[in-house]
Amino acid sequence: MTNEENFDAYKPGKIAILVEDAGVSKAQLPLFQMFVLAVLAGAFIGFGGAAYTAVMSGVDATFGPARLLGGLVFSLGLILVIVGGAELFTGNALMVMAAVDRKISVRQLLRSWAVVYLGNLAGAAGLALAFGFSGILDGPLNATAVSIVQGKTALDPMEAFARGALCNALVCLAIWLSFAARTVTGKVLAILWPITAFVLLGLEHSVANMYFFPQGWLAGSDVTAGKAVTNLAFVTLGNVVGGAGGVALAYRYAFLGGPSR
Repeated sequence: MTNEENFDAYKPGKIAILVEDAGVSKAQLPLFQMFVLAVLAGAFIGFGGAAYTAVMSGVDATFGPARLLGGLVFSLGLILVIVGGAELFTGNALMVMAAVDRKISVRQLLRSWAVVYLGNLAGAAGLALAFGFSGILDGPLNATAVSIVQGKTALDPMEAFARGALCNALVCLAIWLSFAARTVTGKVLAILWPITAFVLLGLEHSVANMYFFPQGWLAGSDVTAGKAVTNLAFVTLGNVVGGAGGVALAYRYAFLGGPSR
């Protein structure tokens, strides 16, 4: 194999196998390791959320170019997760491929989702608390942090669900594309555009919201816990449907479901 061939992107059929094998490995992680990696992922997404908050401070949040820049900096979160190595609930929707092929049990799948979800929550909320202690939220970021959570709770349940589904379709596609790349540069570029697009479009990511709500409260938001939980519940359901059904199952049946496998 030549050096040039070593850097060729994997073809979609090979990506499907790699993603399914990764799902098996994720399901077999020891509980403590899984949780620690999930805490890291929650914090990583939180760093992206904090950077987004900073970029959107002092600008019109509804204006296209500003949101485009916000999406670019928010991509930091998934870049850290993929390149650094961590367990992200939304990305783990792709584990459905391994469950459908009975390489992992439904119990293993749900165990992984539950542990990672709780770990992501701990990491994201913990980072928000750290930023609260830092004093950064006392400045220009304060009003932006409050307005972000107000916008999220203004969504009705169906809007939150639909935005969650569309968001995680893009997140899982970003992860799928990152499996095609064989270099760090390739992985970063694969992640950058789908994530930028979901932020630009105003879609909803459950783990990002785990950061944004605590950040908003620390900035003085009066959004109630009930509204936050409602938003998070419908966004989470949408994330599962968009990632597991919209991407994982579609690619599984396209590349792994035929008799030629």
